Amino acid sequence: MDIIFCGTPEFSVPPLVDLVKAGHHVKAVFTQPDKRKGRGQQIQKTPVKIEAEKHNIPVFQPTSLRDPAVVELMASFEADLMVVVAYGLIIPQNILDLPQHGCWNIHASLLPRWRGAAPIHRAILAGDEETGIAIMQMEAGLDTGPVYHMYPTQISTKDTSATLHDRLSLMGGEAIVACVEQLVNESLPPPEKQNNELATYAHKLTKAESAIDWSAPATHIERQIRAFNPWPGSHAEINGDSVKIWAAETVDMNTEIQPGGIVLANKNQLYIQTGDGQICIQEIQKSGKKRMPIEAFMAAKTAWFNS
Repeated sequence: MDIIFCGTPEFSVPPLVDLVKAGHHVKAVFTQPDKRKGRGQQIQKTPVKIEAEKHNIPVFQPTSLRDPAVVELMASFEADLMVVVAYGLIIPQNILDLPQHGCWNIHASLLPRWRGAAPIHRAILAGDEETGIAIMQMEAGLDTGPVYHMYPTQISTKDTSATLHDRLSLMGGEAIVACVEQLVNESLPPPEKQNNELATYAHKLTKAESAIDWSAPATHIERQIRAFNPWPGSHAEINGDSVKIWAAETVDMNTEIQPGGIVLANKNQLYIQTGDGQICIQEIQKSGKKRMPIEAFMAAKTAWFNS
């Protein structure tokens, strides 16, 4: 099948690889323009561009898809299907209508829950026990199109946004290949409309959300720590120190100590009181330092010890 692929970050790479491995003709890849990153402000290619070049697929990087020249370019490929995953540009209706079978989106949630930009993080933050991949027919609305298939996965209590991202990315590759195969074999069932009354929106993350409020329940703080790992990391104040917390567990106990206060500190443990319950910190990072297990951090905090 002749396919145009649109994607940008690492999440989009496995679906591209799997489509190529399955023998489909990816005629063109559209990805965001290269950007300057890092301290040296070196120009870096997008992960999808790097992968496309390995397979000698033509790469295009427009800043907008509303340019008539871009529309004409896309039309020239006479694609059967366009596959979109984490592309980052708005796709107008006149482009959605170009391929014979339209445009399919690989979305990282069980729609209509968590439409929008940050479905992985929002699912963890909300305490969802399940998420997944949806293969959706794209339309003008934000993740509102009818869905062909959904592939669920459990969210474990150890999952971070990083681990769930990687798992869903691989699932997205397997899912799109399976759906395209059904399309080729004429066995693909009609897509089902989403129930808009059940829709929730996964708004883009902000750094401000990563600040830990110790007056919140321990269950919320623990989910927050996992949701903001790896970006931007959950930050807090402990005994006057500014830190990021990368891993923690909840403890179903309360004390007279105010939220944010140290309940237990020794060479192996650091417990913090919250608005309801306690947080046992397992991995931490002091400002300007590397991430470290709590034992390494506490080795320099003997003045905090209370047991």
